[in-house]
Amino acid sequence: MKKYWFVFLICMTIPSFAQDTANRPMSFTSVPNFPDLPYGRNFGEVSGVAVDSKGRVYVLSRSSPAVAGPAFGAAAGELFEFDANGKFLREIGKGLYGWSEAHSVRIDRYDNIWAIDKASDMVFEFNQAGRIVKVFGRKPEADSNPKAETRANPPLPAAESSYRAPTDIAWDSKDNIYISDGYINSRVAKYDSNGTFVKSWGEFGSGPGQFNLPHAIVIDADDNVYVGDRTNHRVQVFDTDGNFKRMFEVDTPPDPATRAVNGNTPTGAALKGMIGAPNALCIPPTNRKVMFLGESTFPGRIFKLDLEGHVLGVIGKSGRNLGEFSGAHALACPTENLIYVAETSNWRVQKLILK
Repeated sequence: MKKYWFVFLICMTIPSFAQDTANRPMSFTSVPNFPDLPYGRNFGEVSGVAVDSKGRVYVLSRSSPAVAGPAFGAAAGELFEFDANGKFLREIGKGLYGWSEAHSVRIDRYDNIWAIDKASDMVFEFNQAGRIVKVFGRKPEADSNPKAETRANPPLPAAESSYRAPTDIAWDSKDNIYISDGYINSRVAKYDSNGTFVKSWGEFGSGPGQFNLPHAIVIDADDNVYVGDRTNHRVQVFDTDGNFKRMFEVDTPPDPATRAVNGNTPTGAALKGMIGAPNALCIPPTNRKVMFLGESTFPGRIFKLDLEGHVLGVIGKSGRNLGEFSGAHALACPTENLIYVAETSNWRVQKLILK
């Protein structure tokens, strides 16, 4: 950790944090009635959205047509595929053993479909036929009296290829795999293209190279790894060996009239901790010099940033209506002007066209 603190002190001598106080609203349209679910079906909390090379949209929902038993331990995961216009195509992985609390979905450059499940502690890969190709992690046995995991103090050591509430996945230019193992282990796990464990980095904390809920992960054209360290209110940047490079925060305040969708509207220190907290990250393949960042349930906005973290524009605000957001849990951005937003609090996915 000494080298991390040394780099941190150097970084703090230059203006590397984005302190953009000007709200720069971007003009956009949210496509109504998108997508078209089968008759009688509804999403639950929409935790993931992704787009493949053909423009097909994959939506991961915490829902199930036949959930039995208590709220904790219920099978909450359905993966739907739609065409670019929102027409329903199919469900993938129906009744899959790994569904427990769906967290995110990503598509690699070969159009393989990767799903991350927080509660089953699993990551799995589907091919385009909808068949399981790879499985990472293992779901707790049904007879092992499962209960919600909590972070021990001191934290338990992370195992190479076991997870405690993983959150997201990304790939570098050599197809190495990076999994943010977020809610409990507070680390990033790296695998080669064959799925063989290489290394992991990170631990619980607030210093450079430490995490307090790494919730999202993306990689730019130069193989810089961006980790959305949500509860620490920052994005940290590493090389592919896990060496800390820099970090940034987004501190653009919301409109004072904005109200929360759930609970009381935060103020003071509580609000400061939520502004710009990176719930979701996305880099468009058509312009890999910019990034979109989604806040959590409040203030609920989406930011367009450069890769140093400077705010280029602000999209939307907290709310229930079309063009408003609550719980922007995942973003898919096939182009710089087209964004799909998965919302947990509003139980939907929105298709945004930026003007």
